[in-house]
Amino acid sequence: MSDCCSTTPEKNIENKPSINGGAGLHIAIIGTGSGAFAAAIKAVEQGATVTIIEGADIIGGTCVNIGCVPSKIMIRAGQIAYTQNQHNFEGLPFNKPVIDRKAMVQQQQKMVEELRYAKYESILESNPGINLVRGKAHFKDASTLIVTKKDGSEKEIKADRILLAVGARPMIPDIKGLPETPYWTSTEALIAEEMPKHLVVLGGSVVALELAQAFRHLGSEVTIMARSTLLSKDDTDIGKGLMAALEDEGIKIELYTVPYSISHDGKNFTVKTEKDDVVCDRLLVATGRQSNADTLALENTDIATTKTGNILIDDHMRTNVKNIYATGDCTNQPQYVYVAAAGGTRAARNMTGDNVALDLSAMPAVVFTDPQVATVGLTEMQAKEEGIQVESSMLDVENIPRALANMDTRGFIKLVAEKDSGRIVGCQVLAHEGGEIIQTAALAISNKMTIDSLANQLFPYLTMVEGLKLTAQTFNKDVKQLSCCAG
Repeated sequence: MSDCCSTTPEKNIENKPSINGGAGLHIAIIGTGSGAFAAAIKAVEQGATVTIIEGADIIGGTCVNIGCVPSKIMIRAGQIAYTQNQHNFEGLPFNKPVIDRKAMVQQQQKMVEELRYAKYESILESNPGINLVRGKAHFKDASTLIVTKKDGSEKEIKADRILLAVGARPMIPDIKGLPETPYWTSTEALIAEEMPKHLVVLGGSVVALELAQAFRHLGSEVTIMARSTLLSKDDTDIGKGLMAALEDEGIKIELYTVPYSISHDGKNFTVKTEKDDVVCDRLLVATGRQSNADTLALENTDIATTKTGNILIDDHMRTNVKNIYATGDCTNQPQYVYVAAAGGTRAARNMTGDNVALDLSAMPAVVFTDPQVATVGLTEMQAKEEGIQVESSMLDVENIPRALANMDTRGFIKLVAEKDSGRIVGCQVLAHEGGEIIQTAALAISNKMTIDSLANQLFPYLTMVEGLKLTAQTFNKDVKQLSCCAG
């Protein structure tokens, strides 16, 4: 669940952007999330007319409505509540907060509505080149869409270019009894007005961990059941370090655990595993997301997909069908809202005559737990798999002066660099506000900086981002022997 307004670097192949290259073109866009709106705005700027199609009651897609925005509000509220009763500062008495979850949700949803209007609805009102059609769209053929409206009537839309930006939905695992229970996905969890006494979370990735900790911070007992390790696709040190931090907060974590049956007696869930039976009053299923591309009748086109149903696109957002493009969570690209938006802009430019690619080689990613997980570029293992000879160095956060002042020394910063040249190829961070560190590492990678050049930069003191400089210095010296400002 990532932030709404980030951008990703753009690579202009021909370096000759068209001016009004879309004049006379009609572009149809399915979806109204960040990728869809970014594309619609850019396509109109390029001279095209746009029909944007939405089957849901509200526009705006996942991020603003049921993803990034409400989750970050809840996560921040949980951090404030938890800190009142759990901190390391002497002279400040603990204060156990009284949680009014209903009031929290009301404020949260008011902010959601305000942002939805500011970033989506008002754009439709002020941009006559974008025409909204309500209904569920599917392909009749590669250039024709059928939109089925709520009353059952159908509208046929032909377009010169089509952009698919239909997003993804929670993936529900095949567990005996689960469909008959009142389980939550993240959508229901974020607007629940009562706090669970005991919440069981199925999943070990981003959404599962963010919401598990948020509920724990607000006072719930929480058990996480993960199919393998936590954040299994990341550097192994990340999962181990985050697991230790979550367990220190009282979260019970069961790795390599998949329930074989789940039941509900009208009041409580019983989650049966090979290890034991766990009884809880709420169950959150956060085991991943699946593309909504299966709603589009792709069989009426030649659009290629992955085995899991994601639309295959190249770095220009092109599918294998000449006039059809795609962006966002329904594709094989990383599922981050800023990737979707960046892809939408580039798709619109390419549909209207430009030739631009989306470069994801320095794409930063953040998991909004505390400590936060923040990554960019390659892990040591990924680099070796690509045939790059690398070395890495890891600095424990306890060596960062700002962390000492914060009384929070959980985590580490790791840099991965090419052996011969010293060029930085990756960075992994586990630290409080680690997301505020990672963009500096992304810029270093984008600009092909070396370990030595990063180590010689001036970083402000006392800041957490100074930890990047200190980590770079560990490649050649013992930073514990340095003076306070890392010379």
